[in-house]
Amino acid sequence: MSDSAPQVLCLGEALVDRLGPLGRDPATAAPQDCDDRLGGAPANVACALARLGTPVAFIGRLGSDVIGKNFHEMLSNRGVDLRGLQIDPHRPSRVVLVRRDSSGERVFQGFAGDRGEGFADQALNQTGLDPIWCALAAEARWLLVGTIPLASEASSSALLSAVNQAERDGLRIALDVNWRPTFWDPAADPLAGPPAQALALMRPLLEKAGLIKMAREEAQWLFNSSDPAEISASLSQQPDVLVTDGGHPVRWFVASHSGSMAVLAPPQIVDTTGAGDAFTAGLLHQLVALTPSIGQPLELSAAVVEQVVRYAAACGALVCAGAGAIDPQPLPCRVVEFLEQLDS
Repeated sequence: MSDSAPQVLCLGEALVDRLGPLGRDPATAAPQDCDDRLGGAPANVACALARLGTPVAFIGRLGSDVIGKNFHEMLSNRGVDLRGLQIDPHRPSRVVLVRRDSSGERVFQGFAGDRGEGFADQALNQTGLDPIWCALAAEARWLLVGTIPLASEASSSALLSAVNQAERDGLRIALDVNWRPTFWDPAADPLAGPPAQALALMRPLLEKAGLIKMAREEAQWLFNSSDPAEISASLSQQPDVLVTDGGHPVRWFVASHSGSMAVLAPPQIVDTTGAGDAFTAGLLHQLVALTPSIGQPLELSAAVVEQVVRYAAACGALVCAGAGAIDPQPLPCRVVEFLEQLDS
C-alpha cells in the first residue's frame, strides 16, 4: 500500500470478465477456451491511477475465494489502499460472461458462480465502510463512482451513503455512468437503455456529481442530448461533462469551456477492454493536481482543459495495445513519450 494518503477513492465492483472464444458462448465453452481477466470499472481506474502515481483507495467487496485473493494481490502490488476492501465469507466474487462475435465486439450476457445469495459486490456494506471513511477521505479530492452498485439494495445504500459523506467532506464526485443492463436484469437486452426505475435511482448521482463521463448513447438515454454544455446546463450544479463516442471525437464542457478532439490512434489494437477506464484515470490523475481547495471552483483555461483531455486520451489509447484492462495500463513516462511521438 502506498504511504501517501489517497487522493482519489474508487468505489464499486471488482470482478472477472470471462471472455468466450470468438463467436462462441462462454457459458458452454470449455474453461481452457475462455480468457478470464480481472476487471470492473472502479477497480480498473484504481489500478490505472496507482500506475500513474496518484495515491488511490479502492472501496468494494470480494468473495473469500481465488478471485478475491488474486485481486487482493494485484491491487496490493499496484500500491492501491485496501482499507475499504471488504471480504464476503458467503458470496462469491462475480464472474461476468462476455460473448465476443467474430470481429471481437463484446456483449455482457450473464454471470457465473452464483450459489443462491448473489455476488459479493452486491453486498457492499455501509456499516463496514463507516468506521474507516474519515481515514480514507482525510486528504482525498475525488470520489469516483459508477451506476452498477445501484442495481442491488445493499450496495446502492453503501454507494449513496458514501456520496453523501463525500459531499459533506468536500470531495468532488466523479460519475462514470457505465450503464450495463445485464447487472440489473440478466435477461435484459444487452443493448437496451435504462428503464424508468434505473433512471430514478441514477438521478441523485447525476444531481450531485461535479464531473460526469458517459458514452454518447448514455447521454441520449439520460438527457436526450449528447451536447456536454447542454447536459451541464440541465443540472442545477452545472457539472463538468465529457461524452465519448468510440472511435469518434470526444466532446467536453469542462471549467466552462467547450471542446472536442479526435481520439488518439493506439500504437496497435490488441484489445479495447478498459480503454474508457484508463481515460477516466488519466483525467482524474491530471485533475487531482489541479483541484483547488474545498469549496473553490475548478478554474482552468481552455488550453489546459484540452491538455488534460489529451493526456486522458493517450492513457486510453495505450491500453488498447495490450490484452485486458489492467496489464497494459501505462506508466506516466510512457504517456509522455507517446504524446511526444504524436507531436514529432
